Amino acid sequence: MPVNALYRDDSYLSTCEAVVTAVHDDGGIEFDQTCFYATSGGQPGDTGFLERADGSKIVLGQTRHGATKDIILHVPLADQAPLTLGETLVLHVDWARRHKLMRMHTACHLLSVVCSYPITGAAVGEDESRVDFDMTDTIDKDEVTAKLMALVNENHPVYLQWITDEELAANPGIVKSKNVRPPIGLGRVSLVCIGENSAIDSQPCGGTHVAETQEAGQIHIAKIEKKGKENRRFRIRFGAPVDEA
Repeated sequence: MPVNALYRDDSYLSTCEAVVTAVHDDGGIEFDQTCFYATSGGQPGDTGFLERADGSKIVLGQTRHGATKDIILHVPLADQAPLTLGETLVLHVDWARRHKLMRMHTACHLLSVVCSYPITGAAVGEDESRVDFDMTDTIDKDEVTAKLMALVNENHPVYLQWITDEELAANPGIVKSKNVRPPIGLGRVSLVCIGENSAIDSQPCGGTHVAETQEAGQIHIAKIEKKGKENRRFRIRFGAPVDEA
């Protein structure tokens, strides 16, 4: 049975109870449900630990998808105790790390609003993220930072709206990425909406995000790099702008 990926409906859920449904030879563990995000769409998978009934812990080094998107593998660090099928555990996400990734991922969406060019690549990180755009224009990073912070400080709501795979296929223009297609095949796709009635933005995304733009906090564009004739890489970091090489 496909895993019940609880984070798809609640990015703030950091713990849940789950039953082991499979243990793979490479150590990957499947559960009937999980609050752990699996690496996808440029966002790293969650880390954290599993708590057994006796209180002992199994530390996870990564969370990733299996052969298909409806398989989520929780991979322990080396030398962790083995689990058994049917065992019930409590899953604990490293919340401090997850929340930073949620803030960063939301900031990347805001950047795509400020820079309305096709996206050619992106990677979300705990302390720095990057978004690549198909563009040749020269743009000032301080000007972009000011526009980003205006959206942050206006404190727009951020929420999910679900559409069917068929609705997405009928509206391909809502996809901003040129190279990465939204995850389909599960029957529904989540739109990350910013602003009342999606007034600021709406785009397909399966990642985790904060509930309002102000929660992203202070962010700035540290660098804008030329990566080819028609590609510019924007690096987003937390904190106020500083002189950075």
